[in-house]
Amino acid sequence: MYLQKITLFNFKNFESETFEFESKINCFVGNNGVGKTNVLDAIYYLSFAKSYFNPIASQNIRHHQDFFMIEGDYFIDGESDKIICSLKKGQKKILKKNGKIYEKFSDHIGSVPLVIISPADRDLIVEGSESRRKFLDGVISQLDKPYLQTLISYNKVLSQRNALLKYFAANRTFDALNLEIYNEQLCDLGKIIHEKRTKFIKEFIPIFQKWHAVISENKETVSLVYKSKLNEESLDILLEKSLEKDRVLQYTSVGIQRDDLSFEIDGFPIKKFGSQGQQKTYLIALKLAQYDFIKKQSNRLPILLLDDVFDKLDATRVQQIVNLVNDEQFGQIFISDTHFERTEKVVKETKQPYKIIKL
Repeated sequence: MYLQKITLFNFKNFESETFEFESKINCFVGNNGVGKTNVLDAIYYLSFAKSYFNPIASQNIRHHQDFFMIEGDYFIDGESDKIICSLKKGQKKILKKNGKIYEKFSDHIGSVPLVIISPADRDLIVEGSESRRKFLDGVISQLDKPYLQTLISYNKVLSQRNALLKYFAANRTFDALNLEIYNEQLCDLGKIIHEKRTKFIKEFIPIFQKWHAVISENKETVSLVYKSKLNEESLDILLEKSLEKDRVLQYTSVGIQRDDLSFEIDGFPIKKFGSQGQQKTYLIALKLAQYDFIKKQSNRLPILLLDDVFDKLDATRVQQIVNLVNDEQFGQIFISDTHFERTEKVVKETKQPYKIIKL
């Protein structure tokens, strides 16, 4: 599976541009601000129908224009596929595969598996639990469509329960029977999500630790801990205990929407005790483990995007990472960098087909 060609219309800083690719390694090289990351984001868009960097879709439209369109030509399982994602201001986003419009974007997730490694990944460490839950759910959802549908249903019921709590407060009323209907739905859906997250983490940790050991040359011990109140008590008991608190707060304070992942190095939180280099290594190992996991579960080689991955890493470690992704267990790779000579030296040594595109 690989991306043969991509065409951008009014996407971010591109008015109209077409790029053709090698099946193995492709590099975008140029100064900061020329659009290297934007091309990678467009590739990401075709897998997930959204930007990796900007959740507000309309802000991905080029200035002074009223629409954008991304068109990708793929070679998947021996056949040619065309995927198009477009958005016009004031209208709904459209995603099409071979001319057929998706009714639900979730039906497309996983059909073009992809992993991105970017400086923006640092948000997984420095931001709140929502970023880490998105990572967790994103990996599972690429492989498990029922999980994604369950998650969507859970969030819908959660919004309805929160709206009901606000209604109770605004009207100084309370209806335990009505609230119980939402509680039961949250418990049923939440149990499935918690069980699948627990199973995933158990399978994922050894893969992650293997990759980290390779990249760091066994210099540190890392761990990944799934934190959830559902590890100790069932959601129905948690909801019962938090009822008065929820009525005061006017939102649901317990549930799988409060889960978190703890990133640890040598037994301590990497956010507080890890250097920039250690944090970068941790995140790269995390993403390579994601790639490995998706590859094994889907029996496909996902597309790998390496956005400015050489930043804050010395030349030896950069070469080591490129060597790691240079065998047959990796598929098509896209790299962005500011230094032409550095990029060319690294990719030449892979002895793989490559293409360098100057922007």
